[in-house]
Amino acid sequence: MRETRTPLPDLAAVAVYGATIAARLRPGDVVALEGGLGAGKTTLARAIISALGHADEVPSPSFTIIETYPSPPLRLPVVHADFYRLERPEECAELGLEEYREGAVLIAEWPEHAGGFSHEPACLAIALEMVGESGAGGRIAIARGGADWLGRMP
Repeated sequence: MRETRTPLPDLAAVAVYGATIAARLRPGDVVALEGGLGAGKTTLARAIISALGHADEVPSPSFTIIETYPSPPLRLPVVHADFYRLERPEECAELGLEEYREGAVLIAEWPEHAGGFSHEPACLAIALEMVGESGAGGRIAIARGGADWLGRMP
């Protein structure tokens, strides 16, 4: 598994990084966003979804758990999920996650609450870490790609 490290000093850098990821996405991919509260997971998810062609607001799926974005207008259909509130990974089946994922890209916040996705070859796991005190120095994105990401790493 290959790893890349990308500094994200500000929102403009997050937007560029999100666009870079969006340009490389294929149906069936998973972008697993890891990091603590306030690390920037939703901000990066919004940047990816916007770069795929979504012009409106991208709400956080913290309460709905799953938000979907069809194609068109997006280049690819997207499922944006926030698994923070799940108590057991089995709840993903109850939500119908597999049906949502069919032919779509999954952007997963708090993937560990859903049992994780890093075992999947199409998973791009991105850990977001704050730089400096309270993130004053921005973030760093540490990306690890599964076998399907060979040659596509951001």
